[in-house]
Amino acid sequence: MKGWDRVVLVGLMGSGKTTVGRLLAGRLGWSFVDLDEEVEAAAGATVEELFRTRGEQAFRGLEARAGVDALAGTGAVIAPGGGWSLAPGRLEALPRGSLSVWLQVTPETAVARATRGGMVRPLLAGQDRVARASELLREREAVYRCALLHLDAEDATPAALARAIVEHMEEHA
Repeated sequence: MKGWDRVVLVGLMGSGKTTVGRLLAGRLGWSFVDLDEEVEAAAGATVEELFRTRGEQAFRGLEARAGVDALAGTGAVIAPGGGWSLAPGRLEALPRGSLSVWLQVTPETAVARATRGGMVRPLLAGQDRVARASELLREREAVYRCALLHLDAEDATPAALARAIVEHMEEHA
């Protein structure tokens, strides 16, 4: 895509970063990089195991390294974890040719999607998952707002979101 080298999707867990990212990468003929999958492959453990055995700080360190590797390439759609963009200046310091996209969902939608299939993400552990997701959004919203493109992912289909991103890329090539 002329003028663009990579797309970085940000937002709460359950916002659709992986699903939209895979569709978008296929549409662009680019590679798809899910930072959680990269961390799991490098560590030989799931994200949940890493949080439980090594803690969030160790996970974030592995995630940061995977992000550096992913951002070094071109022709990639990158889906980091919801907290990846919290490092000071991370979104503002993306390499030239990067389109950052915030997939916006409510805390309620994030929880509903992130707990499908009975799996509970480490940061949602506890009694009131919606309250926890609301807290995470409050902590992260100012950073997510730094993304160049904001899309309402509440009711839009992943295909419609991928299409909207491609259209933005074409309009701003």
